Amino acid sequence: MTPEQAAWFSETFARLVANVEKVLLGKTAVIRLGFVALFSEGHLLLEDFPGTGKTSFARAMAQSVRGTSNRVQFTPDLLPGDITGVSIYDQRSGAFDFHRGPVFANIVLADEINRASPKTQAALLEVMEEGRVTVDGVTHPVSAPFMVIATQNPIEQAGTYRLPEAQLDRFLMKASIGYPDHASTLRILEGAGTKAHDVTVPEIVTSEVVIDMAGLARTVHVDPSINDYVSRLVDATRSTTEVRLGASVRGALALVRAAKTFAAANGRHYVVPDDIKMLVEPVLAHRLVLDAEAEFDGVTASSIISQILIETPPPTDRQAV
Repeated sequence: MTPEQAAWFSETFARLVANVEKVLLGKTAVIRLGFVALFSEGHLLLEDFPGTGKTSFARAMAQSVRGTSNRVQFTPDLLPGDITGVSIYDQRSGAFDFHRGPVFANIVLADEINRASPKTQAALLEVMEEGRVTVDGVTHPVSAPFMVIATQNPIEQAGTYRLPEAQLDRFLMKASIGYPDHASTLRILEGAGTKAHDVTVPEIVTSEVVIDMAGLARTVHVDPSINDYVSRLVDATRSTTEVRLGASVRGALALVRAAKTFAAANGRHYVVPDDIKMLVEPVLAHRLVLDAEAEFDGVTASSIISQILIETPPPTDRQAV
């Protein structure tokens, strides 16, 4: 990536964020994380309370990039075929026709993903990792770009199925929208006469441009000292006594990929240590499995990440650039 390309990337990224913020007022940080995940060809897990604008967020992102979006409400009786699609026998043609499920969209909102059974949750694993689904032995590619925004409720855990570590690892990052501040709430209330699904935002770029920007983000320069820093951070999550399962190699790769996009979004063609520091919690925290005794004592993955950042010195500017 050249400095000129980085400047164009940053300007386009800012326009996309501002466009979605028309719908999700006062939530610039989480919108930026959403687009970082999109351009890093990853997926986003939102753990949030009901009514915070998750569906509007996904719809606005899709509209901004002239893409399609589908919402799937996960329930205990949801079947894998309800997500991926099914093959139905056509008596007139004497052959099976594949009827595509809601996963065939550019942005898929998997609402309350932890309410579905593990078998149904697993139906998303292949498509999230490989961008395709296999039904009756036949592989069907999904649209590009492709992104899953999954949500889970932090309360009302009765009747839910905890996401297995293998599936949590498939999400590039985890974030929370949270409730709006007072000023944003007043602006939302002023538009109370308009239904949420009636609100649309203009198209900023095409899906093809998103694919090009994702390819451009992959070319951002990462100095070996930055890779060393990421490796030391990941190693620290595995050696901490409060952690039963640390970050995987996939997590380390996700952190570097996200940092490349984050650097480009800030108009740079190279990654600096601050990019890693800004992203290490949303990228790595949800991948940690804490010791039961540590959880009982109130230790959180976020607090562990914060302590690791303090104890792990970053490379100097001369080393990192």
